[in-house]
Amino acid sequence: MQPFCRLGLVPDSGGTYHLPRLIGEARAKGLAMLGEALAAEQAEAWGLIWKAIDDDKLMAEARKLAGHLATQPTYGLGLAKRAIHASAANSFDAQLDLERDLQREAGRTPDYAEGVRAFFEKRPPQFTGRKA
Repeated sequence: MQPFCRLGLVPDSGGTYHLPRLIGEARAKGLAMLGEALAAEQAEAWGLIWKAIDDDKLMAEARKLAGHLATQPTYGLGLAKRAIHASAANSFDAQLDLERDLQREAGRTPDYAEGVRAFFEKRPPQFTGRKA
């Protein structure tokens, strides 16, 4: 919800920067100029959130997701998050350089070695999340 228009103000906290990039100029203007609430299902359809979950299923889904992420190569996931966070401020060439550097770093982790071994041995990997 961007209720600032009801007070004669403009969206703040980067709303006028991020919203057009996330959902397009027309939708951003609609939110900023109408001040209407955006339903979770619509936010999901527009790509503003990952997934809309019914209230009564939220905790079970959160636990399921947390349990899954805990079994993954968490150090590598952190590197992916770092790259995604940096992408908005980077040029394409700078982002490719960052990806190269982070890929090199991830490729030197025990999780990468374990992932490759598990793939060839046709078994689930046992990641540790350690850098070295």
